[in-house]
Amino acid sequence: MNILLLAALSLSAICLAALNTSTGQSEPVSSSLTEHLSPLACNAFALSPEVRKRHFEKLGPALLKLTKSTRELPDGYEFELPADNKTYQLLTEWAFQERLCCPFFDIDLRFDREGGPLWLRLTGRPGTKEFVKEEFDLASSR
Repeated sequence: MNILLLAALSLSAICLAALNTSTGQSEPVSSSLTEHLSPLACNAFALSPEVRKRHFEKLGPALLKLTKSTRELPDGYEFELPADNKTYQLLTEWAFQERLCCPFFDIDLRFDREGGPLWLRLTGRPGTKEFVKEEFDLASSR
């Protein structure tokens, strides 16, 4: 069985090398050529009905209420939040669910040093910034 697996892996490597040679590439075929890009739209149905209700009716509004400031970035936004345990728990629950319904987001959570604030950064490919601005109603909150 192990010999068959090794043979299959070797054959795959040979085929990939042949493909690269035939296309004139010295590097492996880029994954971006075969990468699937999700639409810049929220798929709320990626969440179960119970999780969806909590995500959109409780977690999101609670985090928006806790937001102390917003920074505009070239490719998205960064939100300052209190660096307490309750906020962090709300934020991590929200972020885990958000990556399911909005897989195009790059989501970063960061604590600043010396007891500084907690930051949520939402960025991504072109169009993400406009999506965040509209979905989080940032135009009216400024």
